[in-house]
Amino acid sequence: MTSGDFVTGSGDGTRAVRAGLPEPVKYEPTLPGPVFAAHFHLPGEPTGPYTYGRDDNPTWTLLERAIGELEAPGQDGVETLTFPSGMAAISATLFSQLRAGDIVVLPDDGYQVLPLVREQLTAYGIEVRTAPTGGDAQLDVLDGAKLLWIETPSNPGLDVCDVRRLVAAAHAQGTLVAVDNTLATPLGQRPLELGADFSVASGTKMLTGHGDILLGYVTARDAALMAPVRRWRKVVGAIPGPMEAWLAHRSLATLQLRADRQTANALTIAEALRNRSEVTGLRYPGLPDDPSHKIAAQQMRRFGCVVSFTLPTRAHADRFLDALRLVDDATSFGGVRSTAERRGRWGGDAVPEGFIRFSAGAEDPEDLMADVLRALDESED
Repeated sequence: MTSGDFVTGSGDGTRAVRAGLPEPVKYEPTLPGPVFAAHFHLPGEPTGPYTYGRDDNPTWTLLERAIGELEAPGQDGVETLTFPSGMAAISATLFSQLRAGDIVVLPDDGYQVLPLVREQLTAYGIEVRTAPTGGDAQLDVLDGAKLLWIETPSNPGLDVCDVRRLVAAAHAQGTLVAVDNTLATPLGQRPLELGADFSVASGTKMLTGHGDILLGYVTARDAALMAPVRRWRKVVGAIPGPMEAWLAHRSLATLQLRADRQTANALTIAEALRNRSEVTGLRYPGLPDDPSHKIAAQQMRRFGCVVSFTLPTRAHADRFLDALRLVDDATSFGGVRSTAERRGRWGGDAVPEGFIRFSAGAEDPEDLMADVLRALDESED
């Protein structure tokens, strides 16, 4: 029985703990340490799996197998490629699939680096169309596109689109679909099961959850689609370090524990914020009255750790952040330590000056809620 056979019918916790482990060998570690190698012994013809460090590495192999088991449990032919960051994975997918003259549809409310990607795509002669995530608005600009890029829930606005509906419309006209699964993680949403061709994510965030590594990945079922992604990684040299890959694999074992605690904490914070008069624009897909909740509940199994809301002014938001004691004022999200930031300071998101992106960590919910409510009280004029 292989490790993969064992996890196929398992629950999320068991799958996360066992994913990607090699066959047990007496006296060998259950999870081998990172393999640091630029080259490998290679007498005769180069027919083995490991030849040169830019092409493949045993540590990547185990991590990629693990992510594939989480993104598409029980499915045959699933292939995952890891990258040194989420943006490397995004770029590899886009630039390996698109050519001059193609049309790509991106969200206009997604990750703040996407506008830079749009500039580069346009410079290469690719037509870029954009539309909001909410209301499945990307359908309105889909005609003739080679690739549809979905980010759901969107970052930082937390809008959700109907992945099944968009996939059906896209595939009906021969359009490929890639879903950015960063915020949800495979334990919150499985884009391939919803029909998408690619699931792409930053492993920097909740997947690894400790804020100490950068990582990205692309997963798909179609080897023909993944071949150009693999070629792009080789040509560009966008490869993860073995230490980062090993740390990521080690961190997967606690993903279900972290995801459950952080999702519960996010809901607790969101419910508490509903009662604050100074808070507007509160968004969390797990709230029953959130505009995205109905669709999110149909395609998500966990609603994530991010809550967004707006305070009246930039100064008010800054006072709130300064008053927090258990929450770090830091960018990114998904870590075991709660973070929050005023997103307007970066200038890349179309959000009010007082907009806060809050990432719930794994602290005790009572302590976290008390800290947030106290900081809100202290930040009032």
